[in-house]
Amino acid sequence: MDVKVNIKRYDSDADAPASYWQEFSLAVPETATVLDALIQIREEMDGTLSLRCSCRSAICGSCAMRVNGHAVLACKTRASESLNTEGVITVEPAGNMPVVQDLVVDFDTFWDKIRAVEPYLQPQGPEPEGEYIASNESMLHLSSVTACIMCGACVSDCTVLEVDPTFLGPAALAKAYRFTADPRDGDAAGVSQRRLEQLGLPSGMWDCTRCYECVQVCPKGVAPMDRIMALREQAISLGLGDNNGARHAEAPRVMQPRQSRDTIRPLLPRLTYSMGGTLSSHSKPALPEESAGGRDVTTRGAPPPPGQHQRGGAPLASGFEIRCAESAKRTRMSARRMKAVVVAVR
Repeated sequence: MDVKVNIKRYDSDADAPASYWQEFSLAVPETATVLDALIQIREEMDGTLSLRCSCRSAICGSCAMRVNGHAVLACKTRASESLNTEGVITVEPAGNMPVVQDLVVDFDTFWDKIRAVEPYLQPQGPEPEGEYIASNESMLHLSSVTACIMCGACVSDCTVLEVDPTFLGPAALAKAYRFTADPRDGDAAGVSQRRLEQLGLPSGMWDCTRCYECVQVCPKGVAPMDRIMALREQAISLGLGDNNGARHAEAPRVMQPRQSRDTIRPLLPRLTYSMGGTLSSHSKPALPEESAGGRDVTTRGAPPPPGQHQRGGAPLASGFEIRCAESAKRTRMSARRMKAVVVAVR
């Protein structure tokens, strides 16, 4: 099978480092993955191509990168299914992290945010004589959360991080939920109030815009956005509502579908759709079954400039614009309005 792979490259050792595109034409087996194609390019065509890979079994998460504008595990993505109408596969480094070389990015900020949520159990009160007991039901609920392989795909495509680098991000918040939903964490009733208070600060759980990108790209079905929504429900159930995010979630649905654009636009930075109710007890909330809940508008900043690279005489749309357009389809909003929601100043 003949394919063309268009790779966004970056040479940090150049006198004036800058990103550029380079296209490679090669023949690969029908069963080849995008990672197979990249390794073939490195081994047979250009030994300077830099990328990360290890297990080739979708377990280690090392080969996370953007293929055709979305984050994937290259070892899990078949080349034959990634070709566009011109027979080209577009490959870029993962987003929202500094590029080190070609397809290799710096994960320091990723791990800093994971550490920021204190990813370890913090039981309060006296230690039990025996073990800390957790029910089988609670552990089964957490099994999908603990399936996270820390590949960074959700962080790469998070539209909030594109405009607000201080946001904790979907990976760190999903990791935080793994502990707030654990009955061994927090007080004797399993309530992790201190954690939830910290997560409710600016750049925390209330800054998610529910664009659904992290759910779509996660290779392990962790559904980070759902975990963030569950964190919000936990916070509201504990009465931690003295912040803009919680007040927005409790607000009535004041934005009606038939309102004109001129009426809606002034409201975008400060209004949101309700989460559909709150919990009445202090128990750990179950994970919401629906991933496409209401829309939140709590980010700051300005959109990145449109893509400047050219191919075939036409400018390439930036990954930010592509993801806004696709998120708009899922939420029945216009692409322009979705972009306005994502970049609205709180």
